[in-house]
Amino acid sequence: MPDITQQRCRNHAEREAVACCPGCGRYFCRECITEHEDRVLCAACIRSRVEAAPKKSLRFQGLIRSGQFFLGLLILYVLFYYLAEILLAIPTEFHEGTLWKADWWTD
Repeated sequence: MPDITQQRCRNHAEREAVACCPGCGRYFCRECITEHEDRVLCAACIRSRVEAAPKKSLRFQGLIRSGQFFLGLLILYVLFYYLAEILLAIPTEFHEGTLWKADWWTD
């Protein structure tokens, strides 16, 4: 294997190579190589990895999103229900202002 200091970029013959792509084994300059998933790869290898990657199933994605939405609504309903129960438990005298005028704490 030749020394990297003697290699030239595959795409730019006038530039020195700075890295060897582990996917294809070719040498590239700084502009032609990039980091992808903690590996330094060329654009062609990244493209082939992305195209070869299995695509997520879109079949259940709408169902999952709908389930999340309705679960959020249920949580909000329960939250506001118990908040209303707490507010209803406050005595009427508190709302009328007569609780503060009474001497119930001095008895």
